[in-house]
Amino acid sequence: MKLFAVIGLGRFGSSVARTLESLGHQVLGIDRNPARVAQMRHELTDVRQLDATDEEHLRELGVANFDAVVVAIGHNLAASVLCTLLLKELGAAWVVAKASSPIHAKLLTKVGADKVIQPEWEMGCRVAHHLLSGTALDSLELGPDYRVLEVAAAPVMFGRSLRDLNLRARLGLNVMAIKRGEDVIVNPGPDEVIQAGDFLVVMGDAGSLRRLNEMERD
Repeated sequence: MKLFAVIGLGRFGSSVARTLESLGHQVLGIDRNPARVAQMRHELTDVRQLDATDEEHLRELGVANFDAVVVAIGHNLAASVLCTLLLKELGAAWVVAKASSPIHAKLLTKVGADKVIQPEWEMGCRVAHHLLSGTALDSLELGPDYRVLEVAAAPVMFGRSLRDLNLRARLGLNVMAIKRGEDVIVNPGPDEVIQAGDFLVVMGDAGSLRRLNEMERD
C-alpha cells in the first residue's frame, strides 16, 4: 500500500484520488473549496480543506512522507506553479502536476515537477490514434461522470468556427479532435471552421453532453 496526496479535487483530481483509493492505497485529498471537501470526505482516507500555496500548511502535512503528490490545480496557473515549487522545496519525493497549456507545462517543469501531464492533449492524441487505426470511438469513460464522445457535427454548426460556437463556455464541452474524411485534426484551434460531414470528439460531463444533444435538435 502506498500513500498519496491529491491537491485539487475537481473532475480530474477527484477521479485520480478515487481510482488510487479503489486500488487499495491511502489518499489524502486537499482542496480550498469546502463543498468539494465535503463531497469527498467519505470516499478517501483523509480530506483536508486548506490552501496548498501556504508553505506552513504543506509543511504540517509532512509532504516528504508521501510516495507521490498530485497537483491537480489545472486553471489557476500561479497557484499550481507555486504549490509545485513549495512541494519540491519541502522534500516531496515525486510530484505529478497537471498543466492546462504548453507554457503552463514548461513552468511546472522549471520549478521541479517530476512529471507533467496535459490530460486534454494526451487524450486528444489517444483519440487520434483510435480514429486513424479505424477503431470506432463512440464513448470512453474517464470517471464516474466524465466521458469522451464521438458525435457527428450538427447542421447548426456548419460554417461556424469553434470560437464562434464557444462550446466550452456555452455547454461545458472541450473539442479534442475533428475527423474530416481521412484527416484528423487534433486539438483544433479556435478558428477551425466546422464543415458538413465532420465528426467531433468532445469531452464533458453528463450535463454538457445533454446540452449538446439539445443544441443538435435546434
